[in-house]
Amino acid sequence: MNSRTHFRLVVLYVLVGAMLLVLMGRLWSMQVLSGAHYREVAAENRTRDIVVPAVRGMILDGMGRPLVRNRTALVVSVDRTSLSRQKDKGRGVLARLAATLGTTTAELEKKIRLCSPTVKRPCWPGSPYQPIPVEDRVDPKRALQIMERQEEYPGVTAAVQAVREYPEPEGAGAAQALGYLQPITQDELDKRKGLKVTGYSGVDLIGRDGLEAVYDGDLRGVPGFRKVLVDSQGRVTGTAQEKAPVAGGNLVTSIDAKVQEAAEKALENGVKAAHSRGNKADSAAAVVMDVQNGRVVALASYPTYNPTIWTGGISEDEYEGLLGKKKGEPLISRATQGQFAPGSTFKIATLTGALSDGYDLHGTYDCPGSFMVGSRAFRNFEGQGHGSMNLHRALVVSCDTIFYKFAYEAWLRDGAMKPKKNPSDPMVKMIRKWGFGSRTGIDVPGEATGRIPDRTWKRDYWNATKKADCKAAKEGYPDLERKDPSRAAYVKSIAKENCLEGFAWRAGDAANLAIGQGDMLITPLQLARAYATVANGGRMVVPRIAQAVVRPDGSVARRVETPKAPRLPVDPKVLKYIRDALAEVPTKGTARGAFTGFDFKKLALAGKTGTAEVYGKDDTSWFASYGPAKKPRFAVVVMFSQGGTGGGLAAPAVREIWESMYGLAGKKPALKDGKLPATLPKLRYGGIGAPS
Repeated sequence: MNSRTHFRLVVLYVLVGAMLLVLMGRLWSMQVLSGAHYREVAAENRTRDIVVPAVRGMILDGMGRPLVRNRTALVVSVDRTSLSRQKDKGRGVLARLAATLGTTTAELEKKIRLCSPTVKRPCWPGSPYQPIPVEDRVDPKRALQIMERQEEYPGVTAAVQAVREYPEPEGAGAAQALGYLQPITQDELDKRKGLKVTGYSGVDLIGRDGLEAVYDGDLRGVPGFRKVLVDSQGRVTGTAQEKAPVAGGNLVTSIDAKVQEAAEKALENGVKAAHSRGNKADSAAAVVMDVQNGRVVALASYPTYNPTIWTGGISEDEYEGLLGKKKGEPLISRATQGQFAPGSTFKIATLTGALSDGYDLHGTYDCPGSFMVGSRAFRNFEGQGHGSMNLHRALVVSCDTIFYKFAYEAWLRDGAMKPKKNPSDPMVKMIRKWGFGSRTGIDVPGEATGRIPDRTWKRDYWNATKKADCKAAKEGYPDLERKDPSRAAYVKSIAKENCLEGFAWRAGDAANLAIGQGDMLITPLQLARAYATVANGGRMVVPRIAQAVVRPDGSVARRVETPKAPRLPVDPKVLKYIRDALAEVPTKGTARGAFTGFDFKKLALAGKTGTAEVYGKDDTSWFASYGPAKKPRFAVVVMFSQGGTGGGLAAPAVREIWESMYGLAGKKPALKDGKLPATLPKLRYGGIGAPS
């Protein structure tokens, strides 16, 4: 062997040896240094992690009757990620699944596409990485076919799950207060992981509104997981590890299902009555509240909707129907989010404002048919005069002109159109002390603040609208002129006035505020709280719906206490004077027609009518009440937008609710002895979300 051949062999040996050393080093690294990691990867190829959703807690009324419960359902879900990895992007699987479920491939594709500003419902608003439910009412035979033939349906699962259900006849009751569920989005999941918030998984539905949203953490529970063994074709062969989910707590509320049903029925009947007499009643609200502690017994809104619409997905037409004006925006709670001028129901607040300005509670005042506020005559309802009277009588017959006088004289003392440096504005200040213009603090989201117009608001509003008003003052309203020349001329004159001095707090602004008219807005809930304050002697209770969270075993997880009620800075003697006057309104005052034949011996009531004028619309109808008059327990307030007079529509609806609550006029009482339960209901359960 020559030297060259020998050298080549040596080089070859060295190369082979080096390769063996590298191979051995790599094997040592994989098996020793990284052995645990690769064993875990190998195990993952043989296992799958499945999130087991927790059963969501029920929402119950004060008697333990379910307002929202769960039903067991066979739910078929599709994994988008799994479909995207298939050669045909899952089109074959969807076609077979559509044939099995009795639907079309196109419908399934719509349900599993992701929602976006350009993609209309039906679509998936949740995380793209979680299974997407496509059917929640599957025939068991079809579900079994999917489970047994996984090789034909890769990426499709069929499993028993708990689905939200709304029992009849209360199924359409308190929809806005209860809220609804929607899938958790990927952004929300990422945010919660960043905040280290536990209890959320990609298969979760979370509360989007109402009690479902506020008490989501109590209701949701903690999801479990199951690690299952699978073969090469993805079929489950066993379970490697399992952790059971923890069921959510049940939320006990102060709502009474029967009173809620009565309130919703009264609104429905009232709207029908308004339409029959030519009024355009388009929305309504009713609030029933415990005046002693602020517990909400009923919170009704019209138009309403059946919340089962959210179960199993919602179409674009259905979604737009909940928010669209065509169907009256039923998703909005008129009780907590609707804002309306309150009319004469507001006089309980403005009366105390006048007294704080120095007027005599026991004085005598003239009530003419009209009163000159500057150069304009402001009239009583239908221009009727009532002669001289005290303030007690002024509330009973609802004399506007006395309140115009109070407001106008205060406006003059503050400097009229040239206000002094620090105007006193006694009515505005006292109105705010009643809580108007601020949220009550009820435990549902989206509560409106209302609007109490004052000098600051007028200037801000003028700055925001000055440009449009000045343009209208110059050009007018051509379209309106062709239809209604006189109205167009009037609106143009208003625009001119607003353009030049719309920032000014005028005498008319003050006068309108005194009787709950003009630019002011409140919610029905705010008014219910105000009348509860009168009834209980001055405690401004904070409304609460939830009472307690109860575990599935019946033990109390936590109680939802009502916050401490601040006191209204009004002399208790003044409040008693107001109570004495309100007690005569149903028998001798503006509501006597609505309460003709009412059994006052069994249930004496107190209240106040309100009729608020709205430009271009029918009047807003109000009646605010509490009872029993001597020992008040509840406040009942009803409002109808475009309903006409308070005594003509709202008062009869309030009467209907009281009769249902106490079992008058031959009705079965919704409340035993006219009282709410003093303790939480005792709950025992059998099955998923069902009282046994």
